[in-house]
Amino acid sequence: MKNILQYLNTNVLIKIASLNSITVVIKIIAGFLTSKVIAIFLGAEGLALVGNLRNFVTAAQSFSILGLYNGVIKYVAQFKNNAVALTKTLSTVYYLGFISTFLVSFLCYFNADLLSSHIFQDFYDFAYIIKIFAIALPFYALNRLVFAILNGLSKFKHLIFLNGLGQVLGATITILLIRQRQLEGALIAVVTTEALLLLITLIALFKQKGYLSNFKLRRFSLQVVKQLSSYSGMALFSALLIPFVALSIRTYIIDTVSLEDAGMWEAITRISKYYLMFIGSLLTLYVLPRFSEVTTDKGFRKEVFHFYKTIMPIFGLGLIIIYFLRHFIVQILFTKEFIPVEDLFLWQLLGDFVKVLALVISYQFIAKKMFWHYILTEAFSLGVLYFSSLYFIDHYGVKGATIAHFVTYVLYYSIVLLIFGTSLFGNSQEQVADV
Repeated sequence: MKNILQYLNTNVLIKIASLNSITVVIKIIAGFLTSKVIAIFLGAEGLALVGNLRNFVTAAQSFSILGLYNGVIKYVAQFKNNAVALTKTLSTVYYLGFISTFLVSFLCYFNADLLSSHIFQDFYDFAYIIKIFAIALPFYALNRLVFAILNGLSKFKHLIFLNGLGQVLGATITILLIRQRQLEGALIAVVTTEALLLLITLIALFKQKGYLSNFKLRRFSLQVVKQLSSYSGMALFSALLIPFVALSIRTYIIDTVSLEDAGMWEAITRISKYYLMFIGSLLTLYVLPRFSEVTTDKGFRKEVFHFYKTIMPIFGLGLIIIYFLRHFIVQILFTKEFIPVEDLFLWQLLGDFVKVLALVISYQFIAKKMFWHYILTEAFSLGVLYFSSLYFIDHYGVKGATIAHFVTYVLYYSIVLLIFGTSLFGNSQEQVADV
């Protein structure tokens, strides 16, 4: 941990680390509050339906921006002192985003009934919610583009303010809508809250007049499309499939077990996401840039095992504490109705531990732009997760979904170790870490 802190303290990433830590804490607090309100007013059934809609919204939003967020950050940062290249990049991204967002909005609006029946089954008819989402989607997409520009320009203070304000306003709007309109209010909040932040975000961007003055929409570039394609492809693949796999699993639980049990599974996955935020931040802020810098197997091996020795014992201890405090955690976050969630902790926690072990190594796919390795291993893990979930749910009920989570990441970890076996355990000292 000391070496990690030293690295951050001597690197410009410390600014991003500070920003992200604040954002993560605010996001967790906001998540706790909204989860509690949903549990009180809507119960397990409502939580399951909100989870289904959120998965669909996440996938649609990802497609609307074509997974370009990280690519925009990289190239805005790279070209911020080159007005021509910056304008070319932003113009290209704008046109790509405009076309894809329009397409997604159009399809959602005119297929609202079909989407509603798939997301909510036969329990409710919420086609009008899908239509609201279709109208709000362009505002979300533009907001994400502005966020990426500000991030690339290293406007950390603006981002701290906007992220914090977004989480506070989002939680406030969600709570108010739930109190007023119960389930419908929660669903409306899911599809509108992020889009509502656009006006505030635009104000922050307009202060960057020096950059906007050179922004010409006519400078579309196929070269920029090619540069962004690898970032877009990897991000879009996961961003689209992960929510749809989760939605499919939850729907299967609803169909074969019960809507209430689907809500229990949504509860344990929410808890998991809260504590994994911190690990995800560390992977992005430390592991990814370090992997991008190292060029030998020796350096790659050193970073992986350093993370294992310094972070994994702390993370493992934290998971043990969470397991023994699971009764109080469920009571605090939800209500007594969610007591059955306690039986889901063991396999979920074990799966998350193995997941982090695997993710540390698999970040090399992103660092070295190993596109097909990333795509094929992600497809493998998602396929295993889906089909093993169906199998174990049939045999063990909702607990089967958490067992499948553990089995998936054991197999995924095995594949990752197989791919990087020579780099991690071989005798070569100078071989380039790319596979």
